[in-house]
Amino acid sequence: MSFYLIIAVVVIYIFNCVKILKEYERGVIFRLGRALKEPKGPGIFLVFPPIDKMEKVSLRLVTLDVPPQDIITKDNVSVKVNAVVYFRIMDPRRSVIEVENAHFATSQMAQTTLRSVVGQVELDTLLSEREHINNRLQDIIDKQTDPWGIKVSNVEVKYVDLPQEMQRAMARQAEAERERRAKVIAAEGEYQAAEKLTQAAGKMAAQPMALQMRYLQTLVEISSENNSTVVFPLPLELMKVFMQEKK
Repeated sequence: MSFYLIIAVVVIYIFNCVKILKEYERGVIFRLGRALKEPKGPGIFLVFPPIDKMEKVSLRLVTLDVPPQDIITKDNVSVKVNAVVYFRIMDPRRSVIEVENAHFATSQMAQTTLRSVVGQVELDTLLSEREHINNRLQDIIDKQTDPWGIKVSNVEVKYVDLPQEMQRAMARQAEAERERRAKVIAAEGEYQAAEKLTQAAGKMAAQPMALQMRYLQTLVEISSENNSTVVFPLPLELMKVFMQEKK
């Protein structure tokens, strides 16, 4: 009876030693407290407790949402900035040995780096040069997490939350800028129109008959409308033309 019991215990033990890991998983094996050089997986393999202890690590890309951070920019504007970090574990062994919790450590590193980088730039730079700031965040966080066997592939600033007073001030600034551009465009149009009128006046001064024809054309245009009274100015230059013809 004891023989069958021993056989049953051995079968259960061997059954418990069998481990199966998915394609994106790796197992870091600690044998008598020392980590094996090569992690196990994917597929089926044996782990012999209590001699062996396994730490399961996922190699899939992780999307880490950085909570909104209250930050004061270089020009003393208080903003809330949120970001997202994309990273994956490249070395399962180092991610288990070098840091206690790789995901939590990466999250804390991303938060502190976000506060540091955004605090060194002005608000206009934060809003207009988002790609440059993203690249800088990615480079700093990647260098800090590289000893942990983690590769940060991308960092994106999701949104920048401004105070209501700053939003109203920026709206007034944008409105003033649009009005300035409209006035500049109108002034340029007036300047170009004045140049054309000056050129036309020079040509008419050289040919007095051209001025006469222009007035007659204007009279035809006015007479085509349904007006009962037409007030038409008669220039003195036109009278000079008729007087020269009488002579």
